[in-house]
Amino acid sequence: MSVNVLRTAGSWWVERDGQAVAVDTAAETTAELLADRDAVSAAAGEGVPVEELELLSPVTTPCRVVAQMVNYRSHAKDSGFDPDRVPITFFRKASGSVAGPHDTIVKPRHVRLLDYEIELGLVMGADLPVGATVTDAELPDYVAGLVIANDVSARDVQLPKTQFYESKSYPTFTPLGPRLVLLEPAEFGRLLDLRLRLSVNQVPRQDRTLADMIAGPAAALTALAGFQALRPGDVLLTGTPGGTALKAPPKPVELLGALLPAELKWRLFFDRQARVPAYLREGDVVSARIATGDGAIDLGCQRTPVAHA
Repeated sequence: MSVNVLRTAGSWWVERDGQAVAVDTAAETTAELLADRDAVSAAAGEGVPVEELELLSPVTTPCRVVAQMVNYRSHAKDSGFDPDRVPITFFRKASGSVAGPHDTIVKPRHVRLLDYEIELGLVMGADLPVGATVTDAELPDYVAGLVIANDVSARDVQLPKTQFYESKSYPTFTPLGPRLVLLEPAEFGRLLDLRLRLSVNQVPRQDRTLADMIAGPAAALTALAGFQALRPGDVLLTGTPGGTALKAPPKPVELLGALLPAELKWRLFFDRQARVPAYLREGDVVSARIATGDGAIDLGCQRTPVAHA
């Protein structure tokens, strides 16, 4: 049975039925906690209501934060790609972008187009060396647990610069949590049942299960291990479903844009995008949930307000 782990300043907790029980551990980092699983299993005693805790990200920093590009069929279609021809590709995010599950997402002053991307995060429990090959059966050997992530993106920085690191690495741009859900080996067989749902101001925006994925976690880790090692406590964000604010323009518009000077093309594109109401604005509240339909695996609910810097 999965174990739900929470983190506050200076403390780790196990959540059971809305109550948080303190873990007797000297662990300061996620990696150290994962190495002290006996203490997690032994957590007992009187609990406190979870809502009384000020939760932090259950993934401590510094750590590696790696993310997959275009890894859901619905997102590929929204982006104008053929889902059957999308390669497995990755980018890095600064671990300084990691924030807590209820922290405010701060939009930098120069950013106009702030977007959301709910993602399932895989938290590593063992070394993934360069050259490793991971099968579905071997996932529990490498992955300790799961966490909700929001890959917040400044689209007007990302697109004209054709890069991801800056546009996705501002402080608060990677809310993680509330729970780090540590899985039993048999529970990895239920990953495809996990449903990702994101809403803004209670209006649904994204809603898909992992069955919509193009490359599953084992294939992604194998591809990543072709050039990048991961350590315990590192996290891999596995892509987002369709429903983000950004969508590819209609083909005729895209073809016309290709004929324009770059400066004019981007000015017209961003002027159109600025009229799209789905982009995040000050005062919005983003809610993200990931769970199986029966609740047997439940990563909790992340609620993050949006404010301008």
